[in-house]
Amino acid sequence: MLKIEKLNQYYGESHTLWDLDLDVPKGQCTCLMGRNGVGKTTLLQCIMGLLPIASGDINFSGDSISKLIPERRAPLGIGYVPQGRQIFPMLTVEENLRIGLPVRKKERNKIPDFIFELFPVLQEMLDRKGGDLSGGQQQQLAIGRALVIDPQLLILDEPTEGIQPNIVQEIGDIIIRLNQEIGLTVLLVEQKLPFARKVADRFCILDRGRHVAAGEMGQLNDDLIRQYLTV
Repeated sequence: MLKIEKLNQYYGESHTLWDLDLDVPKGQCTCLMGRNGVGKTTLLQCIMGLLPIASGDINFSGDSISKLIPERRAPLGIGYVPQGRQIFPMLTVEENLRIGLPVRKKERNKIPDFIFELFPVLQEMLDRKGGDLSGGQQQQLAIGRALVIDPQLLILDEPTEGIQPNIVQEIGDIIIRLNQEIGLTVLLVEQKLPFARKVADRFCILDRGRHVAAGEMGQLNDDLIRQYLTV
């Protein structure tokens, strides 16, 4: 579904992504892994068009999206949950969720019921401002907002960061449900190894902006963990 080939990206004079390849198969959950600062978030921002690329190609559902502006990418069916959630703190929960409605291809005037089935707490707090929610509730709101557009691909950047354990478990269960029951393709950046093993089918490891290893999650062995993931 998502295929990245020979992607290069720079911050000023710094070469941050080097001839990077990534394949995210349709219907699977792929976990992008690596230590802090290796280029994971940079890659996601390139996929969403938030950072320019120097060369290479980003292909989604058979079409190149490398030259599309960010506003053209979400309507193609790409939902994005950025690191740090980035909900709108002064808007209510309902207003945050409604932001994605114009992107939907149908039923653009109503928040889908399945959002509240996945996250009942959001329905209970529709009138509360996003900034008044707990960290876990804000993460649920961020995921719900991404799902409102009815995406084919859901991209999540460290959804468990700073979240209490019970919400982490709930988010993991929801990712599995979306992926396995609904067939939603997921690209996940995650540093918590138990969580990654629980939800992901495949892994891809970055190191210093390069793709160094990939495979089925069962192939993520102790040698790879020690070499590329342990601090």
